[in-house]
Amino acid sequence: MRIKRALAIGAALVALSAVGACGSDDGNAGAGGAVASAGDTGQAGVGGLPKASDMASIASYLNEYTSCQDLATGDDYDADHGQDSAWGAQEAADASWAIKERGVCTDRSGHPIALLTVTDMKKFQTAAKTNGDEFLVGADFAVVPVGDEAVRSLQQSGLRFLTCDADFSAPSGYEKEPGLADGCVLTNYVPE
Repeated sequence: MRIKRALAIGAALVALSAVGACGSDDGNAGAGGAVASAGDTGQAGVGGLPKASDMASIASYLNEYTSCQDLATGDDYDADHGQDSAWGAQEAADASWAIKERGVCTDRSGHPIALLTVTDMKKFQTAAKTNGDEFLVGADFAVVPVGDEAVRSLQQSGLRFLTCDADFSAPSGYEKEPGLADGCVLTNYVPE
């Protein structure tokens, strides 16, 4: 599988140990512009992206498609796993990413999935473009799964693959729409 940089960073961390939406003025609504009410995860409207208000809501949403167990704060996960820390410790401390909170859960195979609540999806996408990172995103959150099974399972979740790679193309039949940062796209196609 061809995993892009953000996804590959997580895989590289695992190996070291043996391991937005579109069209909204506020950057948090989905393509349709409507927003689900605060609280539990929901759809942002017809054709929109899922929205989550907190870590528990993101984990609950992911559990509908793949395993997201043993949810911990990013700092607690990193402290317990040393060099096996999940993606985003430095980025969460950098205001340019607009990451409000970082958590980590694990899939069935024990691979980490970084969960990120995002206060400004346009800023997040701009930082992703600057750094060449790619993510699975909702309206106001992003996830970085490491395990191939989790990545494939989440492809069916309503999350969109965020890429700013100028050479990216999706096969016919997949959705592709502009992201909030110039040159970024959101698609339901996740490259192998």
